[in-house]
Amino acid sequence: MPTVYVNDKPVEIGTQKLNCVQAAELAGVEVPHYCYHPGLSVVASCRMCMVETGDLKDGKVTMIPKVFPGCQTPVKDGTVIVTGDYGKHDSKVPKLPYDPAYKPGERAKKSQADTLEGLLLNHPLDCPVCDKAGECKLQDYSYQYGRSESRLVDEKNTPPNKPHLSSKITLFTDRCILCTRCVRFTREISGTAELQVVGRGHHEEIDVFPGRPLENKLSGNVVDLCPVGALGSKDFLYTQRVWYLKNTDNVCPGCSTGCSIVTDTNKDIVYRLRARTNPDAQGYFMCDEGRWGYHYTRSTDRLTRPMAKVGGTWQPANWTQLLPKLKYAVDEAVLMSPKRVAVVLSPFLTVEEAYALGSGFKKMSDQVRLVLGPVPAVGEDDHYPKDVKGNPVQPTKFTIRAEKCPNRKGVAAVLTQLQGEVIPFESLVPEFGQLSALWFAGGYPNPEWVNDAVKAPHTPPALLVVQDFFPTKLSEAATYWLPATAAFEKEGTFVNHAGLVQTFARAAKPPVETRSELQLAFDLGNRRGLANVAAVRKDVAKAMPAFANLADVKLPTTGKRLELATV
Repeated sequence: MPTVYVNDKPVEIGTQKLNCVQAAELAGVEVPHYCYHPGLSVVASCRMCMVETGDLKDGKVTMIPKVFPGCQTPVKDGTVIVTGDYGKHDSKVPKLPYDPAYKPGERAKKSQADTLEGLLLNHPLDCPVCDKAGECKLQDYSYQYGRSESRLVDEKNTPPNKPHLSSKITLFTDRCILCTRCVRFTREISGTAELQVVGRGHHEEIDVFPGRPLENKLSGNVVDLCPVGALGSKDFLYTQRVWYLKNTDNVCPGCSTGCSIVTDTNKDIVYRLRARTNPDAQGYFMCDEGRWGYHYTRSTDRLTRPMAKVGGTWQPANWTQLLPKLKYAVDEAVLMSPKRVAVVLSPFLTVEEAYALGSGFKKMSDQVRLVLGPVPAVGEDDHYPKDVKGNPVQPTKFTIRAEKCPNRKGVAAVLTQLQGEVIPFESLVPEFGQLSALWFAGGYPNPEWVNDAVKAPHTPPALLVVQDFFPTKLSEAATYWLPATAAFEKEGTFVNHAGLVQTFARAAKPPVETRSELQLAFDLGNRRGLANVAAVRKDVAKAMPAFANLADVKLPTTGKRLELATV
């Protein structure tokens, strides 16, 4: 098996084509870098990842007497890599037979310190007001690999900032270290090429062509890519210090791509979403629609407490008094005419919520119909990168799906399991007037998606329970209007367009008077206590062979792909 030695530690690389940075990562050794990113081309411009390399052959190590950029240097069987961290040598790892005159790691360590000194010559000392403080590679590397004092005696170069760069992103030019990650992203991933390097030498800057701002649908990724505080999101600018934020692995509910994300919250308020690397989902990036699509959770129009219609007007209701009435009304409707009772399960529900609600009603009567809620679709799938005419270019590196819901496949799989078929919402709409009861578990962030599916006003059922965020044609006719919970406010499982199953944790608590869809399923089904996602997940895994892996509580954060042939 091909083996590489990183700070004397042997690492098997198999048939992988790796560079020194990647090989060191396999060995658990960090090679500091700025310009290198696994999702972009290699340019070796920052010179931070300098390593010492050589070969182990016939029991003898031959080192090359100069340093090389680790991101641009491939490895092969017998390659020896020595980093600036060699002094932290693991005593359990036997040392390689170097030449006695060779001092491992000294050249790499000096090169890193020299590189940082050059990068910091003109960098402003504004960490206390910089949004990147606390997660800045320049801060971290300066402490770990740099020098404690600056030798600069001249005035720093202070070019003007560029808030005109984009309506969503601002550029603090004096903080930029010209790693060109952002430039390469707009050329290689989005294909729109708005960003460029202008000027020469000491006067090089990132900028856009006049009249061509950074406005593509993936533009927010340049903020994540920036290793320092040069590019800032205007949405997040000066709102929170990152060390106050709680980071939770989550799944973006914006479309059926199901991007793996990190949800950053403080005191149960969502402040930003960031892409989380997942090669099985979206890779390294996410779209702007998903990145800034969380604001509906803080909308003043959002319903945050249950409402009951009394005398034709809405009145706030108390859960303690409302639940017995609601359960009695549902039980009576099912008892009198189960065929005229329908339950709509939205594709914004988790697998666990859909199963708990659906199985609960099916236990009341197998004749109750379970219906897949409206599946919103906007335009067509949008593929990136694009050429100058806006046409997609192969190979596709990112896709924004037209299907704007995260779990259609998961909910459809549950419906197939519980009743053998998936009934679309559109087929139920003409029967509204014939139903005695309709339970609509929605959770749609855009009320127009519900209105478009309902189309024209219909005679509402005698009992209409709507669980949703905002007023719609359905909620106007409802008997009870209950608040819904967002994906960031619950834990559960989503299945994306390709059958990738991802579990996620709750990032923030819902409003105080909001009960989750899973909790309501527990209450209606006479299951005592607080809703237990793990218990429902085990029920799903036991009942549905395709979801058997959900019984494993250590499901990897990247998810597992399932073959859902029936969906």
